[in-house]
Amino acid sequence: MILTTMRRFLAMSFLACVCFFGVGGSQSVQAQDNEPITIALTAAFVSEKGVDVYEELGEYLEKKTGLQIEFVSGLSYSTINSLVESGTAQIAFVCGYPYVLAHDGKDNASVGLLAAPVNAGALYKGEPKYYSYVIVKKDSPITKFEDLKGKTWVYNDEISNSGYNMPRAKMVSIGETDGFFDKVVKSGSHEESIRMVGSGEAHASAVDSLVLDYALAENESYASQVKIIETLGPAGVPPVIYSTSMPEEKMQKIKQALLGMKDDPEGQAILKKAHLSSFIEVDDKNYDDIRTMADMAQQAGFMEIE
Repeated sequence: MILTTMRRFLAMSFLACVCFFGVGGSQSVQAQDNEPITIALTAAFVSEKGVDVYEELGEYLEKKTGLQIEFVSGLSYSTINSLVESGTAQIAFVCGYPYVLAHDGKDNASVGLLAAPVNAGALYKGEPKYYSYVIVKKDSPITKFEDLKGKTWVYNDEISNSGYNMPRAKMVSIGETDGFFDKVVKSGSHEESIRMVGSGEAHASAVDSLVLDYALAENESYASQVKIIETLGPAGVPPVIYSTSMPEEKMQKIKQALLGMKDDPEGQAILKKAHLSSFIEVDDKNYDDIRTMADMAQQAGFMEIE
């Protein structure tokens, strides 16, 4: 089941808006004892080339917990939020901003923090944080964010923290909230934003540092076509969240399996492939920096990048 789902995951290439489940309604769907655990995925800490990492992680979790695991992917951030809030998906690897929106929304008892990845790179200092890289084409003369005035900007999703919330806060901080860009385009994924900038289809973007770092470490050719002109952040790293409708026993099994990876040779090997040092427990306060940046935009009346 994992392998079939992961093949679908590769084909979708993290693009948004694929209708996988019907969501909505007021009643939660709670996993029964004989039902698989559904985990919804975004490009949380690897790029497209890292699909096999998720496959290995799923097999590892099945082995350690005795539970059946199924992955779904290719969904927009808002759809994944709906799946977890309704209990249709019991666990999700999500961006920090969608987590904040779900946690702080009208029914904040519907989701909880399961764990968070810690990147092994020196930039991350062993903390559950990450950054937003502002990128331009490799040979571009642009050297700073202010040089992007009048240019074409591409972003992955409106509720992406690194792709939208963080650069939006940057724009507020420099007083550019009125038609800064000539054109703003939605790509659907960080990978596609990187490709569009590298090919010259857009002048710039802001992308998840974990995704670009992974792509560069894995020598993905499209990643070598861009350069970083500014690093925004840090902010709370994309977490693993769970639906509170999920049975406590199952949630704890998966949580302990993730937390124990750093002390298990098989788990260590998977972490190494993902360029992670561990999964750790995190408190909701880890995402206050994301809230602060969103509040900046709200107070400035600048919710839509333009």
